[in-house]
Amino acid sequence: MPNITKLTEQYILEHPSIKDCLKNGLINYSSLSRQITSELNLNLKKNFDAILIACRRFKSKLRKGEVHEKEILKILKDSKIEIKNKIVAVVLEKDIYFGHLISLEKEIKKQNEIFRVIEGVSAITIITTEEFLDSIKKYFRNKIILENKNLAEITIKSPKEIETTPGTYAYMSSLFGENNINIVESLSCWTDTIFLVKEEDAGKVIGLLRF
Repeated sequence: MPNITKLTEQYILEHPSIKDCLKNGLINYSSLSRQITSELNLNLKKNFDAILIACRRFKSKLRKGEVHEKEILKILKDSKIEIKNKIVAVVLEKDIYFGHLISLEKEIKKQNEIFRVIEGVSAITIITTEEFLDSIKKYFRNKIILENKNLAEITIKSPKEIETTPGTYAYMSSLFGENNINIVESLSCWTDTIFLVKEEDAGKVIGLLRF
């Protein structure tokens, strides 16, 4: 037997516009309950009341979360944003010669440019400026899986309170997703949160992060 409460909450969370209307009291519970029943292929007669109650309770949860959201917004309002264009993210196979990676790092940092490495389970991603793409190919030509070019790096420098305020990253990611902005890569270091997006989306990101 399905857990109606969990299914209802998951459905609302997957539909940001419905979540916002529910939180602000701008939705008809009966209509929403019928919609959820229909889209989740549930029996209307058996599940309608349970879904309606779950919607009402979830609204209370969302309202309680408003205080937490205010904390997140204060952090973002006090944050500084830096942007750098002409960025590349190159995905490599994991079994590279790491001596080449060290040589590449020295070459790039000698020019005072960014050099970031994300090591995953099966691949390694190098993030740097486009001018060093040829150098990456020189060292790792046969190990390149994917090249992402024409990117912008957005760095959000936040106050130290971000460490103890859960949900800040999720809030920003959700904000980007709701506005059709794809996050190509992301990483963080202490109070810095870094997103890579397409250059064409950079202006939109800056606009969204003005609090």
